[in-house]
Parts: sequence; C-alpha cells; structure tokens
Amino acid sequence: MLNRTEVTEFILLGLTNIQGLQYFFFISFLLLYLTSLLGNGVIVTMVISEPQLHTPMYFFLGNLSCLDIFYSTVIVPKMLTGFLFGHHPISFAGCLAQLYFFHFLGSTEAVLLATMAYDRYVAICNPLCYTLVMSQRTCLLLAVASWSIGFVHAMMHSIMTSQLSFCGHNQIHHFFCDIKPLLNLACSSTSLNMILLNVVTTSIALGPFILIVLSYLYIISFLFQKVQSQERRWKPFSTCASHLTVVALLYIPLFFNYTPPSLSSSSITDMQVSVMYSAITPALNPLIYTLRNQEVRYALNKTLGRK
Repeated sequence: MLNRTEVTEFILLGLTNIQGLQYFFFISFLLLYLTSLLGNGVIVTMVISEPQLHTPMYFFLGNLSCLDIFYSTVIVPKMLTGFLFGHHPISFAGCLAQLYFFHFLGSTEAVLLATMAYDRYVAICNPLCYTLVMSQRTCLLLAVASWSIGFVHAMMHSIMTSQLSFCGHNQIHHFFCDIKPLLNLACSSTSLNMILLNVVTTSIALGPFILIVLSYLYIISFLFQKVQSQERRWKPFSTCASHLTVVALLYIPLFFNYTPPSLSSSSITDMQVSVMYSAITPALNPLIYTLRNQEVRYALNKTLGRK
C-alpha cells in the first residue's frame, strides 16, 4: 500500500503569473471592490432610511445589495492578496469556508432574483391586489426562503467536499476555492459530488431562471393583451429593465460555467467567466439600479443633499 500525504492547505494560482499584469489586476479589482462596497452600501442605506423606498421591490433590492457586498468580500480580498504577494496558501478549513459562502450567496442571489421577478409580475399584472399579495409578512417569508435555500445548498456542498481525501498535488488553478477545481484534486471518488453538482446545483440555477422567464412571459402577454397604448405598455416594462439586466449579468456566465457541470472544462475559461459574477457584477448592480431607476436617483440626491 502506497503512503499518501493528506493535504492540509492549498495554493491558489490566481489569474496570472506575469508580474506586470498582477499589479494592473490589483488596481483594477481593488477599484471594482471599492465600487461594490460603496455602491451597494449606499443602496442599503437608502432603502433603510428613505420612507419612499419602503416597498417590496426595494426591500428585495436591499437584500440583493447586501448579498453583493458579502459576495465580493468572500472572493476579492483573497484575490488582491495573491496579486500583491504571489501564490498564497489557504488552509483546508479556509478553502471549505470560501466554498461554502460562495455557493451560499450565489444560490441565494439566484432565488432572490426569481422573487424580484414575481414581485414585478404581481405589480404589473395584478396591481389592485399588490399590497395584499406582497404584504410585509409575505416579503419577509420570501426573503427568508431565499437565504434558507442558499444556506442548505451550500451546506450540502461543504459537507460532501469535506469528506473527500486530498493528497499530493495541492495547486488550485483558480483565484478562489470553487467546487470543480477542488474535485479535480481529490484522490477519492467524486461521483456523489458530481451527482450533487449535476442535480441540485443545476436545479438551483435552472429553477429560478424558469420562474423569471415565466414571470416576464406573463408580463409581456398581459401588456399586449390588456394595454392598447404603446407608451403605456413601455412604462411598466421599463421598471423591469434594471432587473433583467442584472439577471443577464448573473445567468449568462453562470450557465457557461455550471450548466452542464463538467470537470473537463478549461480552468482558464472557468476563471475568466468567474471574474464576471464574482467581481464585476457586484460592482455594476448598484450602477444599473441607480442609473435606470428614477426613485433611486431621487432618494440618492435627497440623501446627498441632506449630507
């Protein structure tokens, strides 16, 4: 029987080994991270402090902004450390923690976006019953359900990954501990992990996406059947433009990376796609909602004027 040394830490190889690019990436991702913290922090502050934003849509937007702050914080600071000091080790426990929070926040965001689509459907297609259907209690339950689904999904991945044996090679060709690079390093069988990735993770991604598509199909059908004026059709649909943009920014790279799950895909391609939803999207979301939403812009101007 061969002696095998159990791995106690991993080395994150990061995006590049070229020193000049590392400094460029450090500055770029630092600016993206600060933009994410500032932009999402301002939105959370406005949603809490401004009475005109105390509505279901902005309650869910506040939850989304909190998610984006945590999401980028799980990934980007460790990435910045790697750019400054080169290949940086991460303990096995730290790697599992990063894996857990990444999938917890990512799957929660997917479910939350579906909840926001349902909110738009009720507001546009059934406005007279909107306050009754989307009551404070209902909104709170939907938000708790979104976070709970993410919690359970991430816990399943973390527990299953913690049961694997890792020996020998400990270099992760990625800038954070994602599930696929870790499974590639495992010495023991990963068949159960792949079943989890194929069935549960794909369902977490596809389920909310199908609900989002159905919500907007109902909205479009309602507007064309019930609303005659083209201007009156565009006005309610324009309130959905920001949400649709955010959905596209999350789901296009997500489907590219995880559907269908495969361990044989290029690590370089996976990293490039992961940059989009781990660093760029959290920084863009506040800009999208601020630039395209008159109520948010008004609340922002009011907050800044008060300062």
